[in-house]
Amino acid sequence: MSYRATKIVATLGPASSDPALLEQMIRSGVNVVRLNFSHGTAQDHINRATMVREAAKRAGREVAIMADLQGPKIRVGKFAEGKIFLESGQSFVLDATRAELGDIHAVGLDYKALPREVKVGDVLLLNDGLIVLTVDAIKGEAIHTTVKIGGELSNNKGINKQGGGLSAPALTGKDMEDIRTAMSFQADYVAVSFPKNATDMELARQLCNVAAADFDHKPGLIAKIERAEAIPKLEEIIRASDGIMVARGDLAVEVGNAAVPGLQKRMIKMARELDRVVITATQMMESMITNPVPTRAEVSDVANAVLDGTDAVMLSAETAAGKYPLETIIEVAKICAAAEENQDIELEADFTDTTFTRIDQAIAMGALFTAHHIKAKAIVAMTDSGSTPLWMSRHLIRVPIYAPTTKIHTQRKMALYRNVHSLFIDTSADRDTALQQVEKYLTERNIVQRGDIYAITCGEPMGSPGGTNMLKICKVE
Repeated sequence: MSYRATKIVATLGPASSDPALLEQMIRSGVNVVRLNFSHGTAQDHINRATMVREAAKRAGREVAIMADLQGPKIRVGKFAEGKIFLESGQSFVLDATRAELGDIHAVGLDYKALPREVKVGDVLLLNDGLIVLTVDAIKGEAIHTTVKIGGELSNNKGINKQGGGLSAPALTGKDMEDIRTAMSFQADYVAVSFPKNATDMELARQLCNVAAADFDHKPGLIAKIERAEAIPKLEEIIRASDGIMVARGDLAVEVGNAAVPGLQKRMIKMARELDRVVITATQMMESMITNPVPTRAEVSDVANAVLDGTDAVMLSAETAAGKYPLETIIEVAKICAAAEENQDIELEADFTDTTFTRIDQAIAMGALFTAHHIKAKAIVAMTDSGSTPLWMSRHLIRVPIYAPTTKIHTQRKMALYRNVHSLFIDTSADRDTALQQVEKYLTERNIVQRGDIYAITCGEPMGSPGGTNMLKICKVE
């Protein structure tokens, strides 16, 4: 059985909205499906979520659904011709009061506060940094600029300020509506765009919990790190979230391309140390939007994110709008599995000078240590909340972790955890019956065979969150 610890997040879009294709993608390795709330209506997302659940059911696997909020997109307005071409050296005005459509001389702004947030000498980056403007003067609500690097500029393209510093709030009125929509179908994760600090994440959590209260549901919150201001506040943002996304597109525009690989490594390391999950995103397999095979550089990029310890790699346009969504999934799955085989495992170092204050955490670490040394074929972590498998998954180990749970939401949430395979078990089962069910599952799938050793952690009595207090080593008879 081929084994892959790193998870794959695929964005749903026009290219992947066929139910049969989506089912194939889930069978080929998709663990989390991202719904991008920048596009489509509330009803579109509700329909898509239903389609995902049905496709996952047919594939015989549970996947997590991640609702990705649009956030404050700071954009230019629309052009009379739909687009213009800016020449280097020409003057161009961004005018917050302009009501008419844009032309070669000027365009309106969606973000009306921009004239008050820039000063002479600032560099503005449009269309993901492909067009560069320098600010010459601010006259009332109009920003007068000179084009440093020209190119084609079309309707509603994004604006970033080099070095960051724009104050737009992380949650817009639209996001708040979208949270309500996402909770109506119990999205497992909500990704918050452009958070600046922990407060942004705490507000998002409150809104999610209120909107989901009727469904007895609490989604995981993912902070997308894509603003320069978020970098000094990284630790507090991670602590206020359940995970982060290394959103390399907007981040690269604000901090410069060259800074991103180092930041990626730092973010993954910090998230893991703080027991949070991390997704690496943007342009992972960009060339596969139009080509059936990736470039060598893309293969290295995905492999490096895996070697850094990311929980998941995310595909955006590759699966949403590309020509080869299924092929992309197959390629990414192969790259992840191959990179994991070459990963250095130094488990001991993780436990040096570590103090455990909780019984369940000590059991989780004990299971990892023991399984590693006795070369166990699997770790089985019976779980109610998903905490024990999460702690285990923060450490690199070659032994796969199987996490049986009686709660469907916990099972789906764990679809994002590296090296964790979540299973659903019948609620009525007592501990011994549940353990028999799990062993049967492992033997039927050839994960363990007669004579193999595996480790089990569970709580006595079963069914209380945070109650893991037992480690048992079993041999398959």
